[in-house]
Amino acid sequence: MPQLFDNWPDLYERWFETPIGALVKSVELELVLKLLQPQVGEHILDAGCGTGIFTAPLLERGSRITGLDLSLPMLKRAQIHLPEQSFLAADMGALPFADGSFDKVVSITAIEFIESGKQALAELFRVTRPGGLVVVATLNSLSPWAKHRKDKAENNSVSLFYHAWFRSPEMLLDLAPVLGQTYTAIHFAKDCNPSLALEIEQQGQAGKLNTGAFLVGCWRKPEKV
Repeated sequence: MPQLFDNWPDLYERWFETPIGALVKSVELELVLKLLQPQVGEHILDAGCGTGIFTAPLLERGSRITGLDLSLPMLKRAQIHLPEQSFLAADMGALPFADGSFDKVVSITAIEFIESGKQALAELFRVTRPGGLVVVATLNSLSPWAKHRKDKAENNSVSLFYHAWFRSPEMLLDLAPVLGQTYTAIHFAKDCNPSLALEIEQQGQAGKLNTGAFLVGCWRKPEKV
C-alpha cells in the first residue's frame, strides 16, 4: 500500500493548483479548520499528512504539528515544505505514540485506504488527550465523486482507488468508539466551472446535504472520570 502513493507528490500538488483544485482545497480547508479549531500552542497529529498541503494552515494558527504518513516520498516533500516540523513514517493502525500524546488529531483523506477503519479510529482516539478533538475526513460513498473513482478503478489493481474503502456518513460514525457528528462539502462535480461550482457549493451547504464528496467526522474524546 505505501508504494501506491510514492509517485503522487507532484500529481497531488499540481491538482490543487488547478482552478477547480484550488477551490476544492479552499472549501475543504475551511470545514476542517472550523471543526478542528487549532489553537496557539496545541500539539496536533496530522495522520496521513501527505505532502503537508493541509498541515501548513494549522501551523499558521500557532499549533505544533507532528505529521505521519506511510509514503516516504510524500513525507520528504512535506519536510521540504515545513522543515521545522516533525514527520515520520508509520501506520495509522499502530501509532508509535503514548496514550494522550496530542491535544487534537486530524486525518484528511487517508482512512479510505485503510480496511480496518475501527482499528485506525481507535488508535487516533488513544493518542488524543481526554477532552481533545478527533477530526477525520474521507471521500463520501454517497457522492458521485466516489462512484466515478470506483468505476474508473474497477479491474485495475494498480489504480490508487482500486484499494479504497469509501464510507457513508453513517459508516464513518460507526467506526468511532463515541458519538460524533458528520459534515460534508464539495457538492459540485470535478469538471464543473469554478465560478458555478462555488454557487453549487453554497446551495449544498445551505441545504445541509449529506452527499458532498468531502465527508468529515468530528468527535470529542471524553474526559477521564
